[in-house]
Amino acid sequence: MADSRAWTLARLGNRERRRRRRSPEPASWIGWAFIAPNLIGFAVFTFFPLVFSLAISFAEWDVISGLDGIRWVGLDNFRNLLRADDFWSSGGRTLIYAGASVPLTTALGMLVALALNGPVPGRSLLRLIFFIPFIANSVAIAATWILLYDPRYGPINRFLMSIGIDDPPVWLASSDWALTALIIMAVWSGAGYAAVIYLAALQDVPQDLHEAAALDGAGTFERFKVVTFPFLTPTSFFLLVTGFIGASQSFGMINLMTQGGPGEATTVLSYYVYLNGFRFYQFGYASAVAWVMFLVILLLTMVLWRVQRRGVFYG
Repeated sequence: MADSRAWTLARLGNRERRRRRRSPEPASWIGWAFIAPNLIGFAVFTFFPLVFSLAISFAEWDVISGLDGIRWVGLDNFRNLLRADDFWSSGGRTLIYAGASVPLTTALGMLVALALNGPVPGRSLLRLIFFIPFIANSVAIAATWILLYDPRYGPINRFLMSIGIDDPPVWLASSDWALTALIIMAVWSGAGYAAVIYLAALQDVPQDLHEAAALDGAGTFERFKVVTFPFLTPTSFFLLVTGFIGASQSFGMINLMTQGGPGEATTVLSYYVYLNGFRFYQFGYASAVAWVMFLVILLLTMVLWRVQRRGVFYG
């Protein structure tokens, strides 16, 4: 009797295992169903365009002639961009734009965060006011700054003339000042975001360390240097890396405010890609420039990552 019962249970167990192999658990396909829209969107709008742009970077294509107009040229596009003076000048402007705006934005965000971290009247409202420029509509921001930079009637030049500067810059109309004007606008727009990130980091700074430093006679600056700043280095590293990546891809504000001008004064690499792709219809060359940008940004990110091992404190 016992052997018969064991044999029956074994058969039932084998049958159950075969049934499970034939029909997977509902949770398996339900999970894939939930993430399928995101996977499909990523594949259609990100992955396949990336692969296609990499392939087109080795070809000449004007898009108007269709896929039949693709002519493979090997590494010619990369050779041409390395010999192009406008590519190197656009790269130099990109470095100036990112190299000035990102550190200034990070430093200003830190100062604002330190100021708003204490018992300031209306602190919550001030935090909101500083963050609004980051989430505001880019068209509205561009229109506002175009008015602010107006050479004759803009409040910036009116103020400069009121303090004795008789010949203030013409800003966006000047090849010498247009890039500076964009940097100022970028710092104003991004400082609020950096301040919010720093405010979150400041909440993790141990207060007992501040109290111990104060008991030892350390002043405000010494406490910031020895206690606060080391705990902010991971946040600073994050903001610098993401800021450099974002600034190197800046396009919207430049297109709205200067369209790469006057002349080529504000033609950074991202706008240079746009000009070659969508104005000159050199999509192969534009794709090659975009991939060179990607490699340069990747290299700079790796350099920053190596530097952070020695300069970033993870308490």
